[in-house]
Amino acid sequence: MAEVVEQIRNVCALGALQSVVAIPRAIPIIHAGPGCGQKLWSGLSNGNGFQGASYVGGHTVPCTNATEKEVVFGGEGKLRETIANTLKVMDGDLYVVLTGCTSDIVGDDVGEVVRSFKANGAPIVFAETGGFKGDNYFGHELLWQAIIDQFLEPTQVEQGLVNVWTVLPYQDPYWAGTLQAIGSLLRSIGLTPNLIYGPGEGVASIRRIPAAQFNLLLSPWVGLKTVKRLEEKFSTPFLHYPVLPIGATETGSFLRAVGAYAGVPATTVETTIQREEERYYYYIERSADLLFETRFLPGHFVIIADSFYALGLTRFLINDLGLIPEVQFVTEKVPEEYLPLVEAEFARFDAALVSPVHYGADGRTVRTELEKRTFRERPLILGSSWDRVIARELKGYPLSVAMPVSDRLILSRTFVGYEGALRLTEDIYSVILSSFQ
Repeated sequence: MAEVVEQIRNVCALGALQSVVAIPRAIPIIHAGPGCGQKLWSGLSNGNGFQGASYVGGHTVPCTNATEKEVVFGGEGKLRETIANTLKVMDGDLYVVLTGCTSDIVGDDVGEVVRSFKANGAPIVFAETGGFKGDNYFGHELLWQAIIDQFLEPTQVEQGLVNVWTVLPYQDPYWAGTLQAIGSLLRSIGLTPNLIYGPGEGVASIRRIPAAQFNLLLSPWVGLKTVKRLEEKFSTPFLHYPVLPIGATETGSFLRAVGAYAGVPATTVETTIQREEERYYYYIERSADLLFETRFLPGHFVIIADSFYALGLTRFLINDLGLIPEVQFVTEKVPEEYLPLVEAEFARFDAALVSPVHYGADGRTVRTELEKRTFRERPLILGSSWDRVIARELKGYPLSVAMPVSDRLILSRTFVGYEGALRLTEDIYSVILSSFQ
């Protein structure tokens, strides 16, 4: 029997189109049925922090709108026509053809069509991202395998240049601010971040990927295939740091690890950490009367998010705010081969601070598990807008940090780094205080 998922927290592999939309001057072309692109945009963008459509997103994404005719007779002709018209009217530096379920099931030779345009000088690649193949985390990896193999060329290495691979654009509503924050942290110790998504150089940043001194993967597991493929093709080494650095404790560890790997003098790194921590703790100390109040503030927390935030937030709440984990929910499908990596990171605490971890995107599982528990005080529940209902029933304090986020507008906000942790602390305790008004 097929598994039923209530309250979805990610989308199908074709959701990789939003990873393309996040790259300035990259244009997705969908070979799929009518409605696929709109639904994915609605779920990943408008229904997730109201992130908008960007230059070529939302209803402006070129699509073949394959119908029964294409199912019976094949859709290669319509794809060829759609690509040709897109090249005429849409100004871009990279065009990415992404397939949906219809095309992949019918068996259209999308590669042959794309290669014919590439032979005539078009900067174009393709990825077969039929939705039945997996979720958008999987589709994101397929996209980058395609770009690496079909678009990138070797070039001279630039010392100090670092490619940044981390959260999924749009799936993470805080992605734009998070990338900028990571870039600032790298610059603070003298490195040059190559940021592919969001404001910046766009496709020019993609072309610079082979020039990097190393790839930085800030992720529990997503992107490992990408950095390993780059190592195979361009001999570019990579540093895998599995936890988002949120707060002083983890950010300091992150900067030391990156600095050591990149050959940055330890004195440079420590000077940066000292400067940032002095500023960070100035604000934390000012709020100590509230943060250390025990009469009504929560001592336990629940996180319902993908592995990026489940791990990063857990580290911050334990190490920096001194809270205790009650139970955690990892909402993406972590492949079996990477599950031990994620589980090992959740276990890196004193035994008294290790909580149960559930894996899967089903909202019913979340509700059932939370209803079983007896909370000693009102819990802090960091999840999605779906989880605000159960949070109210448990008299908890809800904060939306993961897809879908429908109760707040997100522009450049992030929780990463020193400044991001201060914003997160503001958000958490503002939610708590507002409940007493």
